[in-house]
Amino acid sequence: MTEITPQPVRIGVLSTAKIAREKVVPGLATTPWCVVHGISSRDTARARAVADDLGIPKAYGSTEEMLADPEIEAVYIPLPNDLHVDAALAAGRAGKHVLLEKPTGLDAMDAERLLEFPRDLVFMEGYMVRQHPQWRMVRDMVRAGRIGRPLGVQVWFSYMNDDPDNIRNRPETGGGAALDIGVYPLVVSRFVLDAEPIRLVAALDRDPIFATDRLTSVLADFGGGLHLTFTVSTQSVVHQRVTVCGTEGRIEVVVPFNAPLGGETILRFDPGTALGDASAETIVVPACNMYGLQGELFAMAIRGEAVLPYGVGDSITQMRLVDAIFESARRGGWVDL
Repeated sequence: MTEITPQPVRIGVLSTAKIAREKVVPGLATTPWCVVHGISSRDTARARAVADDLGIPKAYGSTEEMLADPEIEAVYIPLPNDLHVDAALAAGRAGKHVLLEKPTGLDAMDAERLLEFPRDLVFMEGYMVRQHPQWRMVRDMVRAGRIGRPLGVQVWFSYMNDDPDNIRNRPETGGGAALDIGVYPLVVSRFVLDAEPIRLVAALDRDPIFATDRLTSVLADFGGGLHLTFTVSTQSVVHQRVTVCGTEGRIEVVVPFNAPLGGETILRFDPGTALGDASAETIVVPACNMYGLQGELFAMAIRGEAVLPYGVGDSITQMRLVDAIFESARRGGWVDL
């Protein structure tokens, strides 16, 4: 097979957000398919300082300035959640491909506006976990029948953030546990099970000052005796774990969402022949950078060397599930999907 020589995609970053500086830009630097060519901020001096620190050639004092630059082919958007859709549509109108940080927007109605995004451009939502080899391995094991008939996925994902100035604690910009991290149990379950929930029920606790959901628990029914249960919290001890259970075994994902960048990860497969993990087998997943793998797939799709399995339709589906969580909590019962 002839090896493809990459023609790097020139990417602009619309914001100096922490996730861009510390995770995504360094991740993009690990693949020859991408080159970060510019970064923007409302403060030109801030953009220039971050650009110099990260070795990015160009700095812009506004989104509009970056989108007007013909050298920028695609943009990564890590703006606040309430600005996601407007920025993506503006990029599309400027002829730029879009890698959009999750979640797509504030709700499904917001996300549905992306149906106007140009069909000849690539749109990708930034669920980097779907590119991590550990999740592809879990999916392959489930498909191969290693755990027998799948019965359910159990998830806990939490961190502690009670800072009143943090954007994750502002409801008007899409803060709270469900939108920030509740999307991850949904996306990995849909990915691994290759199925969609048909109904769900949720309970949540809101911070009395911030009004954001700080503890949210969900039971999602996929039909046929297949369930997802998860709890996410923005004000709890730092912890994350996923267990996928079936009739003949279980798979435990030890660091499911914030897997170490450039480091190995661990899965545990347990046929359940002894209690207390005594029969569990440890599987080491080779080191990778999932943000680099995400960027590589994005760039390969732009160059016509790959087809993205997920697009605007998948993003809308995700937001409808989040909407159902809030609707269920308001109604106090099941919501059909």
